[in-house]
Amino acid sequence: MRKAGGVVAERRTGRWWLRLPLGVAVGIVTAAVEFAFLAVATVASSVRPVAPAAGRRVAGLTDRYGERLVRMEHRRLAGLLAAEDLPAPNTVATRRQLGYLAARLLPGTLGLLAYAVLGVGLVLAGIVLRAAVRGELTLLDALSQVGVGAVLLLLNVQAVASIAALDIRLARRLLGPGSRAELTRRVHELTTSRAGVIAAVDAERQRIERDLHDGLQQRLVALGMLLGRARRARDADRTHALLAQAHEDVQRAIEELREVAWRVYPSALDDSDLGEVLAIVARGSEVPVRIRCELPVRPERQVETVLYFVACEALTNAAKHAAATLVTVDIGVRDGWIRMRVHDDGVGGADPTGRGLSGLARRVAALDGRLLVTSPAGGPTTVLAQLPCD
Repeated sequence: MRKAGGVVAERRTGRWWLRLPLGVAVGIVTAAVEFAFLAVATVASSVRPVAPAAGRRVAGLTDRYGERLVRMEHRRLAGLLAAEDLPAPNTVATRRQLGYLAARLLPGTLGLLAYAVLGVGLVLAGIVLRAAVRGELTLLDALSQVGVGAVLLLLNVQAVASIAALDIRLARRLLGPGSRAELTRRVHELTTSRAGVIAAVDAERQRIERDLHDGLQQRLVALGMLLGRARRARDADRTHALLAQAHEDVQRAIEELREVAWRVYPSALDDSDLGEVLAIVARGSEVPVRIRCELPVRPERQVETVLYFVACEALTNAAKHAAATLVTVDIGVRDGWIRMRVHDDGVGGADPTGRGLSGLARRVAALDGRLLVTSPAGGPTTVLAQLPCD
């Protein structure tokens, strides 16, 4: 559960109320250590103009111990304050690490003030309690003192929670990649996704060409030969039988052509949503399929198309290679992501780097999504596709 301000409370353990104040208290101690480190580093760096060799050695020591302090803060935030998605310390530039250590002095100082006020409050509470026991306070005065103390205690608790939130926010802000690094990373992702889409499209074209050549073309050649035999037949019954067989072959050829066309462009999505289209696919599957599609809002067309192809590939693999007896398709929205989980009870052993699954992974990545395949030997196999809602 995520609280306002970014503080994560581990309510399942029942100790979040202890971890938060302890994490802030430890942060006060680490801030004192970091203040001493920065003071020594600032004084030591002044020798660089006078003695360059010693200055370089001091710079190396500063970088090394600065990184250790950042790692220590990373463990404190992740362990005691249960902070999620913190940047890894080894991916942050040294200058940004030192800037973070300097900024950490603010929550450390605020935490010290909060605990000092709490300590003064406890002393005053002890004085009031002692006076009440001696009978030096009336009941009304005692109740008023208790009320004021309770309000101040709640304010102090809120202050500690806010300091913890500030501590986490500073780590995410200052230890995260800068705008230039983030732009470079994004350009690299887009370049990789573009190359992946091109490769996926080429692989799909090759697959369609094989389907047309090995399937539909061969069937049409056989159909032509069958009609030729019918034209040359002199027996009316023989001609009728050949024409009936030709009619069946035409129907099968139409079905194969429809399947190839759907692999190129699922036109059924023009009039029906994803759940209805997958239900049509499930009716033609050799393996029983259960579908649950709970999408509050129909996603964009390109998202539906990618999910359609992922489901079809997973169903095809389950029928041809996994010897599955049941496939379940579960589609829903969770944490801002559209999630589709395809699970079969087959023998497993699917290769995520194979042509089909790797092509799907590139399709999903092109929309800033993720495709995870879990298929241990002996089964089961789970294909999880996640795409952003917007």
